[in-house]
Amino acid sequence: MLEISVIIPGRRARLTLITTALAALSLAGCRADIPRQAAAPSAMAPAAGPALAGQASYRWKNVQIVGGGFVDGILFHPTVPGLRYARTDMGGAYRWDEGTRRWVPLLDWVSYADTNLMGVESMALDPRNPDRVYLALGTYTNPLAPNGAILRSDDRGQTFRRTDVPIKFGGNENGRGNGERLAVDPNDPDTLYLGTRHDGLWVSHDGAASWSRVAAFPDVTEDLSKEGAAGVPPWARGGAGLVFVIFDPGSARQGGRGSGTIYVGASLKGRDNLFRSTDGGKTWAPVPGQPTANRPTRAVLAGDGTLYLSYGSSPGPTRMTDGAVWKLDTKRGEWTDITPEKPDAAKGLAFGYAAVAVEAHDPRVVIASSFGRRRQPGANPGVGEDIFRSLDGGRTWKTVFGGPQGDGRNGGVYDYSLAPYVKPTPIHWLFDIEIDPANPDHAMFTTGYGGWETFDLRAVDREQASHWQVMSTGIEETVGMAFNSPTQGAPLISAIGDYGGFVHWDLDKPAPEGAASPPLFANTDSVVSAPLTPAVVVRVGIHDERYPAPNIGYSLDGGRSWQPAGMPTPEAQRGKVAVSADGATWVWTPQGAQEGLVSGAYVTTDRGATWTSAQGVPDGVRVIGDAVDPNTFYALSLFDGKLYVSTDRAAHFQARSFTLPNGLPTPAAARNGRGDPRGGQDALYATPGARGDLWIAAFDGLYHGTAAGGAFARVAGVEQLHAFGFGQPAPGAGMAALYLVGTIDRQRGIFRSDDAGRHWVRINDDQHQWGLILQVSGDPKRYGRVYVGTHGRGIVYGDPK
Repeated sequence: MLEISVIIPGRRARLTLITTALAALSLAGCRADIPRQAAAPSAMAPAAGPALAGQASYRWKNVQIVGGGFVDGILFHPTVPGLRYARTDMGGAYRWDEGTRRWVPLLDWVSYADTNLMGVESMALDPRNPDRVYLALGTYTNPLAPNGAILRSDDRGQTFRRTDVPIKFGGNENGRGNGERLAVDPNDPDTLYLGTRHDGLWVSHDGAASWSRVAAFPDVTEDLSKEGAAGVPPWARGGAGLVFVIFDPGSARQGGRGSGTIYVGASLKGRDNLFRSTDGGKTWAPVPGQPTANRPTRAVLAGDGTLYLSYGSSPGPTRMTDGAVWKLDTKRGEWTDITPEKPDAAKGLAFGYAAVAVEAHDPRVVIASSFGRRRQPGANPGVGEDIFRSLDGGRTWKTVFGGPQGDGRNGGVYDYSLAPYVKPTPIHWLFDIEIDPANPDHAMFTTGYGGWETFDLRAVDREQASHWQVMSTGIEETVGMAFNSPTQGAPLISAIGDYGGFVHWDLDKPAPEGAASPPLFANTDSVVSAPLTPAVVVRVGIHDERYPAPNIGYSLDGGRSWQPAGMPTPEAQRGKVAVSADGATWVWTPQGAQEGLVSGAYVTTDRGATWTSAQGVPDGVRVIGDAVDPNTFYALSLFDGKLYVSTDRAAHFQARSFTLPNGLPTPAAARNGRGDPRGGQDALYATPGARGDLWIAAFDGLYHGTAAGGAFARVAGVEQLHAFGFGQPAPGAGMAALYLVGTIDRQRGIFRSDDAGRHWVRINDDQHQWGLILQVSGDPKRYGRVYVGTHGRGIVYGDPK
């Protein structure tokens, strides 16, 4: 275990010493298409001397979508009103700023090499010191993923000190909504315990600077053979290890520091899953009489010594088919089943319970959340997720949202104005619910797109509706799959994962109409506008399962309205789309072409009414249009050294060989380690405003040439590339600005070139790195503006200061 004590000045944390190299992660998805429009660069010669010319100062902001990902944990400080933190599964951690009424990101300094740290497994607060916060970071536990790290801060996350640990965390794996796994001893703030997924229980006695495994803790290894035999995928099998640690603050040890009683929950079923130590962690034993039919998901210890626990048949967010809520009188050792509503698979109600919370100053006031209580065949009409509230320790319950009709909404009034796109999406993934210790009317719960909060929770007790608003302002957790900044019209049209994409007429406000539709996509993989007719925009993806529809849509008014197009085959989905310069011809290479479900690329000249197969282009090869000539399209087979050119609107392609000055990339059998497959590398780009002018943005270099020349010149200094794009020329330059994410002259960052790649300036800094970046695009309408698509920190845009 390696500890690095680094304190960095500045408003946000920043680490200048990198100790963990990011291993190649196996990530699902396909490379996203990024269309570009701007002025044409001139022919260039290699730069003399260093290509990196310096640093440009930029102002960075998030494009406002609000939420967009799974906020899986919230922590209120017990004594400081307004101080609270949120964690996400792959987009870092946040602190609430009461003054600005926004969440402030704490991990934007995370570098590409440390991308794995963007997944937050758990967090903990010091109840005595409100300035101290701890984070356990690590996104995946697969063999290729790096080990995790523990960060500690004494200034509420503005700066951090880091300890690397020999533990893999799973911030984006099954059970990520359970917790908290990390806890501070209220009677000895230098002592912390940490539950892990695969490595047992760990302890620190020096404020998280060093850690050791608790050898006395029982073996909780799980036999997964039965679940595997039932056809459950490997990533969803079994539990999630140790899912919570709770200290009893009333058990301060006589004559010594620290708490005597500690509880640890293990995600196990059919065997003991709640363990307790009464001697400060020296020895451990199962709590007698405990329920074992399901897995504990969360727990909370009330002020009177009652331990409340929620249970589900799985850790979630994989489906739960059973669950319960129990309480333990820790003084008497008595267990009581207080489940608000019993799951009943025979009646179509197969669900579990994800979270439980208690009011800080009244141990009888309890709330619990369902998981998977959605409408199913045979279920009561309109049954949906709910929060159950009790004023008598679980003897009786009321639903917060159910209302008299039980439709999952009538009992609560929703205000969608802060994130209009969530309106058609039911509440779901309520894996954490919390009552503000400073205000019993203020409660929050998490969802797959952020979360909700109310300031009149006790209205439920008066048989009145409570009022809820989106609580996620400042949290941006989407994954940018592709961008389009048209030559006219909206600043940006985005393609994102899970929630489709948006037309951003105002970058600083969420789109009031919500996600682009119809059709409403779950994922949008590619979006392109016609360079010479920017009112024509085409997007492809995969439709939202709740709204079956074609997987392609288009707009003829720059994204103000949309309509579905016809499909070339019923199986066509996702992939890449290209549009001719005049918008009349569309070419779609569906993702299925890469998987053998559909073949090749498809061409339409009548907005999808009819499709024909493009002849001469290999299966699964991305097609792009020339930015000036509407008759010309291109496709690149980088590893085979073939450039495919069509001059008859993609009806037929001819193969042309090309060369690179340092040879072709590795052969098809050894393409691993060339960046995330959804990124912008190893792709072909057409220069805006120039006929036949092309760029090959390979992972290991940037090359410039023409369709007719057959040879491409390497741009000096570019050593690694993850994303590439164009923007408006610099004043008086007469050539497109280039934007690149990667490494130039051994410096990693986001770069801009105003002279066709002769020289570059870095435009981000070490405080603004955002882990993994998949896409970049300039704006053809505004010099210097750049859009950056991150993997879990939303879309950021920058303007020169």
